[in-house]
Amino acid sequence: MPDIFLSAHEVRKRFAEHTALDGVSIDVPRGRIFGLLGPNGAGKTTLIRIINRITAPDSGTVTFDGRPFEPADVQRIGYLPEERGLYKKMKVGEQAVYLAQLKGLSRGEATRRLKEWFERFGIASWWNKKLEELSKGMQQKVQFIVTVLHRPELLIFDEPFSGFDPVNAEQLKREILRLRDEGHTVIFSTHNMGSVEEICDEMALINHGRVVLRGNVGEVKRRFCTGDYEVVAAADTLREGSENYEILDKTPLPEGVRYLVRKPAALTSSAFVTALAAEAELRRFAEQLPSMHEIFLKTVGEGNN
Repeated sequence: MPDIFLSAHEVRKRFAEHTALDGVSIDVPRGRIFGLLGPNGAGKTTLIRIINRITAPDSGTVTFDGRPFEPADVQRIGYLPEERGLYKKMKVGEQAVYLAQLKGLSRGEATRRLKEWFERFGIASWWNKKLEELSKGMQQKVQFIVTVLHRPELLIFDEPFSGFDPVNAEQLKREILRLRDEGHTVIFSTHNMGSVEEICDEMALINHGRVVLRGNVGEVKRRFCTGDYEVVAAADTLREGSENYEILDKTPLPEGVRYLVRKPAALTSSAFVTALAAEAELRRFAEQLPSMHEIFLKTVGEGNN
């Protein structure tokens, strides 16, 4: 069993006539990146606000590091909200030092760590600029640094790539993976499924305030497999109408023919491969795993019917 760092159990939250969370339970393993997924309005941000003690649940519990969550635990969390909250008239360095001191760092230690991060992100020249002089994406770099600066055990990122171009988004992904490898636990909230496949270890999909899918990302993808395989053969020798496979697509290649074939449910994997090898010289054989985007659409679509 994985070492669970944070758990939410049967959390419920209602605002007037709207039920934001309806018995949500999640387990976030220590030292892993946990994807909190769902469409807009699903309840992700409400759950994050409860974990951060910004708001309280109507019922349910949050367990932090193996015990009931306490107010002092907030200092062990770094939270990057989707709505950015920096002061636009303040200078970048001055503001970053001030926010770091609120997290318990001395002015000297905050300045030292910030200089290191600014150099790593290539933004050392921004230190004396006002925040309003920076683009939205550059402002977000500063807030990311402030979020992780006090080295919190739990990091929560709510749509962290919003406003970033592909180059800067890739840099941020590398930093999040590095933080995980250093032992930090990360909750990554998004509706961008491509990012989930690239960085998340575990996930929970929330829709209409309920968890509708959860598990290890690789296991979830295998759970939704349809039995489709990519097969590259040396020649066009597979035949239509076989009882051992169904040809879904066929594409000529310089080195042969690419097929997309489906395995009959009643056929074992070994019998399937044997049947293909008996008819073709196989040069490539790979199961086609569904993308998280496809799984998201299937699960959320079914939940909305």
